[in-house]
Amino acid sequence: MNRPGILARLAIAVLALASSLAAAAAREPAACRTVRLSDVGWTDVTSTTAVFADVLRDLGYRPEITLLSVPVTFASLKSRNIDVFLGNWMPAQYNDRQPYLADGSIDIVRANLTGAKYTLAVPSYTYAAGLHDFADIERFASGLKGTIYGIEAGNDGNRHVLEMIQRNDFGLAHFKLVESSEQGMLAEVARAVRSKEPIVFLAWEPHPMNMSFDLRYLTGGDKTFGPNFGGATIHTLTRVGYSADCPNVGRLLKNLEFTPRGESEIMNAILNEHATPEAAARAWLAAHPDVRTGWLEGVTAADGTPLSASGQQAARARSARRGLTAFETSITAHKIPFGAAVTVAIEWIKSHGGGFFDAIAAAIGGSVRAINAAFRFVPSYVLIAGLAFLGWLMQRSLGLAAFIAATLMFIMNQGYWLQTLETLSLVLVSAVVATLLGVPLGIAAAHRPRLYEALRPVLDLMQTLPTFVYLIPTLVLFGLGVVPALISTVIFALPAPIRLTHLGITSVPKSLLEAGEAFGATRWQTLLKVELPSAAPLILAGVTQCIMLSLSMVVIGALVGAGGLGVPVVRALNTVQVGMGFEAGLAIVLLAIVLDRLTRFGGGRPGA
Repeated sequence: MNRPGILARLAIAVLALASSLAAAAAREPAACRTVRLSDVGWTDVTSTTAVFADVLRDLGYRPEITLLSVPVTFASLKSRNIDVFLGNWMPAQYNDRQPYLADGSIDIVRANLTGAKYTLAVPSYTYAAGLHDFADIERFASGLKGTIYGIEAGNDGNRHVLEMIQRNDFGLAHFKLVESSEQGMLAEVARAVRSKEPIVFLAWEPHPMNMSFDLRYLTGGDKTFGPNFGGATIHTLTRVGYSADCPNVGRLLKNLEFTPRGESEIMNAILNEHATPEAAARAWLAAHPDVRTGWLEGVTAADGTPLSASGQQAARARSARRGLTAFETSITAHKIPFGAAVTVAIEWIKSHGGGFFDAIAAAIGGSVRAINAAFRFVPSYVLIAGLAFLGWLMQRSLGLAAFIAATLMFIMNQGYWLQTLETLSLVLVSAVVATLLGVPLGIAAAHRPRLYEALRPVLDLMQTLPTFVYLIPTLVLFGLGVVPALISTVIFALPAPIRLTHLGITSVPKSLLEAGEAFGATRWQTLLKVELPSAAPLILAGVTQCIMLSLSMVVIGALVGAGGLGVPVVRALNTVQVGMGFEAGLAIVLLAIVLDRLTRFGGGRPGA
């Protein structure tokens, strides 16, 4: 073999070795293949997270998205349970972020969006009526019903509003903040806009709400939310050292940048076109290939191979193979429009039955508010003494009376007295409604076996269907507040009195029924004088269960603005405040024990 041929082969071998060494150097550790992302539930963060996840999949990574609140996200970055967070709104999240910057547990990669804003807003008709500034809110207190609408409990924007109320800024001490969720707040705004009622709520941009509603941002909130209507820059954060550990993902994060218009387009597809975040992200990226190309500059595939047009297609194919099979894809492509049909039905009901649902909301909400007002009107020491006396009267137990008094005093000592009264009002109304519906249905089902056979799958569904599923349509139809919480509570608690009443009536001994017939009792006399007395223990057990189940829904009610003891629980969860969570949780447990003891009818008598 001639000398030039040997040299040529040697050069090729050296180049191949250098190429393989470069690829090995570019290849990240296996642990980097899984990228853990936080989604705080805001549609803008959901959108950007979904877009970033789609790009990662095409590169051969496995993104894992976890729904967390903002404070929990920061804590998870510090504990290294989350790698990336794309929704650090500044300066609104300054207080959340600063401790973690101070202890060096997070890294700021870059600002991924500029030109955002975040502050209080009103519909244009409310603005035209004269509500232009934070200082004007108090003048409209009557029309606003002393209410400001926020998003999830523990959110930084909610905290700013609560601090204003606590400090009595702008005379807002008598206002209350309704905390629910982004979509819950927007549903309430939509209801107010339809009826041209004044409303003040948290608003931000980018978001489709700016296109869906003709809204105006309020001036005067510079001290609280920052200048320029809470002008914000959104940053990308990672756990400390992540970009050094996973340099390829780090390069992608440094390239990642969004625009207000781009984010609004993705959010519009999610909110108004009802696309999934994944589908909205993929469609948007397909329509903006130049954006993807810019993000991928200097980035390789997860295995270290350079990216080319064919390489990106191969990566997408690898991603597809790791996802759905061809059979699964073909089935999914012909999705039965069940969810779409439900959405259309709810929209039709909402547009044609607004007056009816408003009347129901007024009646139910008025009942709960009236009971709560009555509780607040009675001096607290009188109410505590009255409940303690009721405990003694029901059970003839001085120990129970003392326990009730001590329990309520402890709840007051911990600062949860008003929330306890709100919870008690909601529980009483929902338990009464569920009992008035459940006991007659249970009696009818006991006398008509076919009716019970028809009811049984419905009752199973009511007890097993996740509460949030039927919370969604009630929220759309009735808006935020106690009404959707009460309806959801009744649905959840109703099976208990129905089932136990049915069991009690069907368990009446035949000898008693035959004795009643022998004495010529009519059907009504048999029911009132034989069946109900015999079934009373089980019926009363059903009522007690109904009350306990109603109380177990207190946290769910807090998610739709019902107030009560669920609010500090949700707030503690979203802000990782262990002490507050245990305090509010203990208050709920103690209230449950008190109600359980009060409803154990038929206690012993002295000398019995």
